[in-house]
Amino acid sequence: MSPVTAGVLQLLALIAALALAYRPLGDYMARVYSSEKHYRPEKWIYKAIGANPSAEMRWPAYLRAVLAFSAVSVLFLYLLQRLQGSLPGSLGFVSIDPDQAFNTAASFVANTNWQSYYGEQAMGHVVQTGGLAVQNFVSAAVGMAVAVALVRGFSRSRTGELGNFWSDLVRGTVRILLPIAVIGALVLVACGVIQNFAGIHEVGQFTGGTQQWNGGAVASQEVIKELGTNGGGYFNANSAHPFENPTPFSNLFEIFLILVIPFAMTRTFGKMVGSVKQGYAILATMGIIWLGFTALMMWTEFAHHGPAFDVAGGAMEGKETRFGVGGSSIFAVATTLTSTGAVTSFHSSYTGFGGGITMLGMQLGEIAPGGVGSGLYGMLIMAIIAVFIAGLMVGRTPEYLGKKIGTREIKLAACYILITPALVLCFTAAAMALPTPGNSMTNSGAHGFSEILYAYTSGANNNGSAFAGLNADTQWFNSTIGIAMLLGRFLPMVFVLALAGSLAEQKPVPETAGTLRTDKPLYAGLLVGTILIITGLTYFPALALGPLAEGLAS
Repeated sequence: MSPVTAGVLQLLALIAALALAYRPLGDYMARVYSSEKHYRPEKWIYKAIGANPSAEMRWPAYLRAVLAFSAVSVLFLYLLQRLQGSLPGSLGFVSIDPDQAFNTAASFVANTNWQSYYGEQAMGHVVQTGGLAVQNFVSAAVGMAVAVALVRGFSRSRTGELGNFWSDLVRGTVRILLPIAVIGALVLVACGVIQNFAGIHEVGQFTGGTQQWNGGAVASQEVIKELGTNGGGYFNANSAHPFENPTPFSNLFEIFLILVIPFAMTRTFGKMVGSVKQGYAILATMGIIWLGFTALMMWTEFAHHGPAFDVAGGAMEGKETRFGVGGSSIFAVATTLTSTGAVTSFHSSYTGFGGGITMLGMQLGEIAPGGVGSGLYGMLIMAIIAVFIAGLMVGRTPEYLGKKIGTREIKLAACYILITPALVLCFTAAAMALPTPGNSMTNSGAHGFSEILYAYTSGANNNGSAFAGLNADTQWFNSTIGIAMLLGRFLPMVFVLALAGSLAEQKPVPETAGTLRTDKPLYAGLLVGTILIITGLTYFPALALGPLAEGLAS
């Protein structure tokens, strides 16, 4: 079987698995977030944190709860790292330096999981399991809660109430993420992913030397890192490490975990707003972009430019030989079109255009299908922008799901789409202008610029993957990327929740003959075009200096 055929068959198997899970998982999540019943373990949690899960919140209260919980999480994870040297189960590792502890705490709480450290050489069992793995669950649940609050803004009327954050957080963790993670961890263990609390031990090598290996609760952390679109690896090689991702089947299963909740949440959206067709329109938009990027990446990486490429079956530099070009390409697109950031290959070693595809996937806002929760609310913001553009074309006040998109709504949506590019481009410009940050680049020219542009694109968009080649473990990058991650995560949430509150207060607008049908293929096409045009106009100059220049020169 040729490598191209193998890659296509993997893609078809993945699509089939996602299609089978789409309806039952989407319907289940809709029931979870619409239920008024609280299970006994959930009541224990509410009592422990002093929360009333039945109290409705307006958007300022919902936002305060999100920010308060996240601030406490950052502080807890920071202190856990700073005290690691005094904790049991630290494997002899010392406490983490202040700048790196801040960067890591911000990273995992912001659902980014950017790592400027070697996991197996820095973090012990307590920090890995009690700190990082816990944040993988709750940071994902925070994103899902904010997305559900926005959906309620569309489905409710004449009220500013968006539900209860604490209830949404606990239900998302206990009823959705935990059960799937338990099943997924068992599958990964069956595939060969390790799950233990062994210490450091030396293993002999065929060359006669030895290598130190760590044990760890890897399977349980690996499954939620993918399922929650987090991406932080237990080991520095991330999902290219055989302890995290041992076989081609486990590789495909991990890609499935990355995509299943973001895609299924479009069904949840459709059920909660009372029109599954609206969910299908959003799903179609996400699917078109994802399939387009995957096909383009596979074509780019399979393109042969000489005998060496012919023998290898494609551009194999930096790719894991167990997965080949096809599996690596599918994984690279899935992880950068979502906010996962896990890697099975070095994106820096991709062809010039291939590296640009991974970067562009993040710059779209990671909305196809995006992170758990963040992908859905990011796509709904773009849907509002597309409706507004359509309204300008025909001279009609734009409407979406029975809600008028007025001045306030469009200003909030505009602020949402502007904040992340501003962070990426401003921090990249500062790093290139100052003398010291440039010393961290391994390469010069267009590729070196891509290393820095990718780093801030990954941080501000809460992806967390690295282009490789950039030494990001410096005070400058630890601090600035940490700030970019926090601002890129929580500032957009301010505008999302404010928009949700504004929509919930409105009275529904009856549908007329002049209403734009947002559940039709024409609108899905308009939405795809809007996303690509906005991103192109925003990032094209920077991309022209980096991956485009490199691709055209090769």
